[in-house]
Formats: sequence, structure tokens, C-alpha cells
Amino acid sequence: MLALSIIAVIAGIIGIIGSIVPGLPGPPISWVGLLLAYLTHGPGKDGDPMSLRFLMIWLVVTVVVTILDYVVPSYFTRVSGGTKTAGRGAIAGLIVGLLVPPVGIFVGTLLGAFLADFFIEDRGAWQSFKASIGAFLGFLCGTGMKLIACGMMFYYTIVFL
Repeated sequence: MLALSIIAVIAGIIGIIGSIVPGLPGPPISWVGLLLAYLTHGPGKDGDPMSLRFLMIWLVVTVVVTILDYVVPSYFTRVSGGTKTAGRGAIAGLIVGLLVPPVGIFVGTLLGAFLADFFIEDRGAWQSFKASIGAFLGFLCGTGMKLIACGMMFYYTIVFL
């Protein structure tokens, strides 16, 4: 049981990191940590074990947040007048920006969307700037949702262990 508890905590930490790092599915990994806490049947603060209903609610939250993480950035990019190319540029800039964390992540997202819209789509500087702001806001909202969900799941993982 101790090994499951340790793995649950590690999964929670990796889930939080995965909320920021692209390609690492933060919420699903955090949910696995919550599942492992459930499997250990650890009592919570009040001595109550985690219920299956609680676990299933967090599974639904995990699925919804994971889906929204793909929808929200493109929605914000489109609302701000950006193209699909700007969204792809934002993702490319984010990946390149990982080389210089944490500033590179933010700057890379902005620059990637701007440069893709400006040079590939041949749009003006103002339109490209608006698209990059939209892509950046979408990235922040998606990351924020994931961080909140993973942070809550990590909290409950610790409480129920």
C-alpha cells in the first residue's frame, strides 16, 4: 500500500507539471494518482474513505478539461481573427519556448502565432498581432483549467492518503 501511495503522489506531481508542458497529459495523470489513492482505501481527514462516485465525478471533470484544452485555444484564436495557421504557430512557438522556461513558453506562443499568421498567411501586422494575443489567451485559459483541475486532484490525493 505504501508503494501505491508513493506512486499516487508522484502521479499528482507529474500531472501538475503536465498541465504546463505540452505533450504530457496532466489531468489524466493526476486522475490516475486519485485512482491509486482510491485503491489504497486511505481514509480522508474525517476518516471517510473516498467514494466511487467522487472518483467518477473527477473522471468526468478530467475528460471535460482534456477536451476543452484542445477547443479553447483554437476558439480564442478564431475569435480574435486568427487562422488555423496562427494556432499551429502558437503550438510550435510553445514547443520551441520550452527551451527557455518559463518566459520562453509565453513569448514562444505569442511569437509563433504572430509569425505564422504574418508570414505564412500573409496578413498584416495588426491582424497577426490580434491573432497572437488570442492564441496566447487561449493557451493561458487552457493551462489555467488544467492547473486548477490537477491541483484539486492532487489535494484530494494527499487528503485521502
